Amino acid sequence: MNEEKTTKKKKITMPHIYVLLFGIIVICTLLTWVLPAGEFDRVVNDAGTTVAVAGTYHTVESSPVGLFEMFQQIYNGMCDASSVIFFVFISFASINIIIKSGAFNGLVAFLLKIFKGRMRVAIIPIFMLIIGMGSSTIGLFEEWFPFVPVFAGIAMAMGFDAIVGLAIVALGAGMGYSGAFVNPFTVGVAQSIAEVSTMSGIGFRLFCHFCMLVVGSILTMRYALKVQADPTKSLTYGDKNHISMSEESVQNAPFGVREKLVLGILLAGVVAVVYGAKVYGWYFEELSAVFVIMGLLSAIVMGWGPNKIGEMYSGGFTEIAMACMMIGLARGILMVLQAGNIIDTVAYYLSLPLSYLPSWLCGVAMLIMQTFLNFVIPSGSGQAATSMPIMAPLADLLGVSRDMAVLAYQFGDGLSNIVWPTAFPAVLAGLAGVKVGKWWKFIIPVFIALLLVQAVLMVVAYMIGFGM
Repeated sequence: MNEEKTTKKKKITMPHIYVLLFGIIVICTLLTWVLPAGEFDRVVNDAGTTVAVAGTYHTVESSPVGLFEMFQQIYNGMCDASSVIFFVFISFASINIIIKSGAFNGLVAFLLKIFKGRMRVAIIPIFMLIIGMGSSTIGLFEEWFPFVPVFAGIAMAMGFDAIVGLAIVALGAGMGYSGAFVNPFTVGVAQSIAEVSTMSGIGFRLFCHFCMLVVGSILTMRYALKVQADPTKSLTYGDKNHISMSEESVQNAPFGVREKLVLGILLAGVVAVVYGAKVYGWYFEELSAVFVIMGLLSAIVMGWGPNKIGEMYSGGFTEIAMACMMIGLARGILMVLQAGNIIDTVAYYLSLPLSYLPSWLCGVAMLIMQTFLNFVIPSGSGQAATSMPIMAPLADLLGVSRDMAVLAYQFGDGLSNIVWPTAFPAVLAGLAGVKVGKWWKFIIPVFIALLLVQAVLMVVAYMIGFGM
């Protein structure tokens, strides 16, 4: 009797994102028992920022995080990230009303008539530039989150996939931060700590932004065209849960007065956000109010009653709940590192090898250090306050300009925010309905390519005497 033996290949599957984040919390907890606790002395500088004092690192009494305390830090992380979490809740639910109005379906139908065939990839660099400029000038990042499902749907309707739409927003924001020329939350803070003029190096940073935009756009367009030619090449092919919006479903979508008014409300809201943040220093509290107003006005334009508006907000809150909890869990990692007093230890030991390198290579080493440091300090201003007091005087000793130290910092802070699990990749992927493992499969090669571009730019900065 012949028996047929069938063997099934076991697929390597990514753990659930909650499992992954909790695993990192456990690892960081163990590190608090291994690494020596230490800290820098800190002072308040002339700009009112609390900064570390270079050369003052010293060990302190060990404070390893215990098992019970580790679980407490998950709660503390949720509380510490509460402003971001509630902003994402409110802004997403408000934008969700605009999406449900069908205004974007009508816009997609309009775009499908203009961009045909392979020319549709033109939307990628156009929107990456627009999003990048918002991030580069006034520091928009979390504010772009509600637009992830929008661009994911547009990309699907144009024959690409949700990853392309996600890349437009995530890469646009990431490159905007990395190539920022006047971002007050990153470049502004770093320059003030390094005692560098606010407008110093703005031309070269603009050039850096352009270089990254070209490379990021080309790599994304290459993937998009591959998916357009053969949908089976999509990393999300066969997945059922990602954002989808077929061309057939939107090509005849209405784009009348109501839909155009809703888009007008959205545009006015974006202008208000940009202007308010730039001129009046608006942050999550004011920006959340703008998003709620946008949502309510859009619902009124569509003729919806109070009960339907309430139901739609409830639905929006439900859809975004998982992503918001990811933000809190990721912040729990930082809470563990802070409780164990090892963040300064990591920064100190990362800086030591730089003194043994030739001057022309120091900028690249600073970039690598800042990129890894962003894993444990995913806050732009927090990373600046910890690393720049060390890197600025170190740059003087190594014979490179403090502008280069600032450049390395912003390079390391920006792009890695869409890659490191302690930052936003899980949230962004969740908003697009894409498995985070699929996103990493796409973004890691792109990230490596852009990291190489940044390394070359650091060498170029040294050769041209940037900031000297």
